[in-house]
Amino acid sequence: MDIEQLEIRQHMAQYAPFEYLGDEWLDQVATQVEISYFQAGTDILALDQEINELCYVRSGAVEVSKRSGQLFDRLVEGDIFGYSDIMRNRRVRFPVRAIEDTLIYFVPAELFESLRADNDDFADFVETGGDRLKATVDQQRNDNQMSSTRVRRLIRRKPTMVDIHTPVGEVARRMREDNVTCVLVLSEEQEGINGPRYFTTQEGQVRRLAGLLTDRDCCVRALAENLSGDTPVGEVMSTSLMTAQSDASIYEAMMTMLNHNIQHLPILYRRRPIGVLQLSDVMRYETRSSLYLVSSIFTQSGLAGLVRLSGDLPLAFARLVDEGADAQMIGRTMATICRSFIRKLLELGEAELGPPPVPYCFMVLGSCARDEQTIFADQDHAMILDKSFVPEQHDEYFKSLAGFVSEGLAACSYPLCKGDIMSTNQRWRQPLSVWKGYFRDWIENPDPEALLHSSIFFDLGFVHGELDMLEELQGLVCELAPKNALFLAAMARNALSRTPPLGLFRTFILEKDGQHNDAIDLKRRGTAPLVDLVRVHALACGSGSQNTIDRLKDISETRLLPEGVNDRLRYAFEFISMVRIRHQAVAIESNESPDNRLRPSNVESHERHNLKDAFEVLSHAQKFLKFRYPVPAGSSRGRGR
Repeated sequence: MDIEQLEIRQHMAQYAPFEYLGDEWLDQVATQVEISYFQAGTDILALDQEINELCYVRSGAVEVSKRSGQLFDRLVEGDIFGYSDIMRNRRVRFPVRAIEDTLIYFVPAELFESLRADNDDFADFVETGGDRLKATVDQQRNDNQMSSTRVRRLIRRKPTMVDIHTPVGEVARRMREDNVTCVLVLSEEQEGINGPRYFTTQEGQVRRLAGLLTDRDCCVRALAENLSGDTPVGEVMSTSLMTAQSDASIYEAMMTMLNHNIQHLPILYRRRPIGVLQLSDVMRYETRSSLYLVSSIFTQSGLAGLVRLSGDLPLAFARLVDEGADAQMIGRTMATICRSFIRKLLELGEAELGPPPVPYCFMVLGSCARDEQTIFADQDHAMILDKSFVPEQHDEYFKSLAGFVSEGLAACSYPLCKGDIMSTNQRWRQPLSVWKGYFRDWIENPDPEALLHSSIFFDLGFVHGELDMLEELQGLVCELAPKNALFLAAMARNALSRTPPLGLFRTFILEKDGQHNDAIDLKRRGTAPLVDLVRVHALACGSGSQNTIDRLKDISETRLLPEGVNDRLRYAFEFISMVRIRHQAVAIESNESPDNRLRPSNVESHERHNLKDAFEVLSHAQKFLKFRYPVPAGSSRGRGR
């Protein structure tokens, strides 16, 4: 292979679908391509001409047109075209013209067909329309073992199960004999026999999974209370069970355990228990740093210990990235860690101030609520108070508790919110009836201030207290938002205020603000506008989900978006999120402060290519947003007032 062929091979190996090929196939491609040069304005493929080569843009830029002459796509370095016509009938359906001086590599159709037959990833790419984003995101997800490996793989033994009437002393001996740290407790009650906790044993008996007893329960609830060894296990077991199905991913099981601060998770095949997963099992498998961090948070006795632990957060974040976790996994893990800090601070605050005078719900907002947090995001939180709340009698307590939490989070490197969206602000520390009034007003009177709050408060996540308060508020939003066309139109226009950084011919528009010259703000110009536009569609269809990917799943069950748009939005969001996360991880590993500003010159060419694709998906979606939610005729905004 001569020097020119080596250069061809090296270049093509950077871009999908050729990056999926083995060395032998890449050698064949490099030695068989033919090279042609086209001046700007020259036709490369004409309508209905015979086509016998796959076309690869080595340099320059081309435009692909429809039969009508309307622009269909612009392609640049690393893009391919002509493959769909080869697979169809070898006649050109989409004519192509050079819009810059362009160099094209031509790959023989026979070699192209051989590549399709031998390489599944190559075939998937061209047969799904050359979707680079899909191929890249799917590859990242497949490379991550935690999201693809089923939790049943970690189950090594059958669970120890006892009857609910078994004496606790006998249960303790059984645990010692079986060398286990917990047992599942079963009952014979037959009410609601079709309920989720009922199953049929291998002996054909119907049983109900009533609870779980751990070795710690034996110490705390039995021995420490001087209970007799004859006490039925049903009187000391834990009844608030969380479970997972055997085909759930290890990651899903891990997040269940972290979110609920539990050490044991029964694993079910359909309804039948097949084992118990322990947190230590997951720790041995993967992501030790983040798991140890969460479990350590709840063992601290004061703020000083939490502050020390917060110093480990950047390393835990970087390790997740290094171990191949995807954007969803990292976002959920970082949000879980943040919630854990808040829960522990609330626990410490209540210990210092005394029990709360009335029930309350502490909630987070923004990226933490969406489970899309990265490293050290600003704190955004609020309180919902019980209807029995009397400001003169009770507010001093909740003001002090809010201050304790907010100051504690700041000490743990979660900066104060610059917009004062925190429970220390009395406006965001109100009874449920007042919160309902806020949301009704924001939806019915969408002025600029209301729209600002809508972009923050319409992402709500539970942390501590009375969950039903938050669920009632979320239910109100799901009820009111889809019915108010003016609100949706205003939200849609507000979501267009931040546009992707793409100029003509798919060039990047870079920031010019002195300190961050020649950079792209991946949050302000990428993930944030994607979150905004997905939120509008989610509100329109009455989705109660908070996470952007979960919202897209809800939207996919409606006809709000044209076919294929939902998937493209998901791939674009996941890819930009992952580029942002990797950029922050590199900064941490270089002992620099992580930020959202990426210089394209520091990014490999194939990643720049995918970024342009993702930003183009965002651009098209924003154009559709304004069309999908027009200002209602007759409204004051419709008359230009």
